[in-house]
Amino acid sequence: MTSLDRLFLARAYELAARGRGNTSPNPIVGAVFVRDGAVSGEGYPHTAGEAHAEIEALRSAGDVTGATLYVSLEPCAHDGRTGSCARALAPLRLARVVIGTLDPNPLTHGNGATMLHEAGIDGEIADDDEARRLIEPFAVAIERKRPYVALKMAISLDGFAAASPGERTQLTGDAWSAYVRDLRAAHDAVMVGAGTVRVDDPLLTVRPPRHRLHPYARIVVAGARPLPPASRVLAPVPGYDPTIVLSSGGAAGLDLEAALRGLYERGIRSILCEGGPALATALIERGLVDRFYWAIAPVLLGPEGVPALAPGSSARHGRELRFDTVERFGDDVMLSGKFA
Repeated sequence: MTSLDRLFLARAYELAARGRGNTSPNPIVGAVFVRDGAVSGEGYPHTAGEAHAEIEALRSAGDVTGATLYVSLEPCAHDGRTGSCARALAPLRLARVVIGTLDPNPLTHGNGATMLHEAGIDGEIADDDEARRLIEPFAVAIERKRPYVALKMAISLDGFAAASPGERTQLTGDAWSAYVRDLRAAHDAVMVGAGTVRVDDPLLTVRPPRHRLHPYARIVVAGARPLPPASRVLAPVPGYDPTIVLSSGGAAGLDLEAALRGLYERGIRSILCEGGPALATALIERGLVDRFYWAIAPVLLGPEGVPALAPGSSARHGRELRFDTVERFGDDVMLSGKFA
């Protein structure tokens, strides 16, 4: 890998990110054709069922004989709604293909790269962290047959999510709120617990509205106790699917694993969970959190505060975290990462 290879591959990653939120259940992918040292074509999939990144880039590139293709994800080797990209690329007499990471889908994994190699095209797999991060939700959904779950929490410096039980507490500033809107737009659904609905009465929409081809879903984990019928989250909103309410229907409690599998079967591949503490604790206890976004506000709430995680929960013990992102949003600091 040369410095130019890294540069053009980074451009493929930038293109991939443009499709975030619209390609589900497919991954986001970016592709760049480079011929004689200059970009001749670029592309990314705009929505599921339309042309993949490689084909979009090919349409704008024209003749690609002797060109190098930089693609964030291994070209698919199986025939879906749009056909195999690897099969379409094989006869084009490309000089090289540089791939960010292999496709975790077992229908393609390694097969796309093999098809190109057998066609006489030199190939290189960068195996980049950034390429894997781009398809993190897709990879989890493919492997575990449930939606990818990202947990977003905002806490005070002394570890509390609210000043007192039942009190709505705004901890973080406008910069963090704007980032959360971007997070919502990047996932298929946003999910909260019934306690959050009762205290905050949220809409769970993205404001201002974003152009999005894949409809949003709003999910409330309600347990056995009914939600207030006038809750804003239950009202219909243009551009959003009807709100999904998950209820146990009994004293045994909600089977979160089964609920997530049911959401997967409904086509939901990624969820941003915005708490509150009871739901966050339950998800962590069951090993259902794939990434966390933990915002820390520079305030102290004192002894009457509501802990971010339920006291005495097993979620508080023996879990190793690995941070891979630390960012500042105004006065707030966000830590993001995964459980080891």
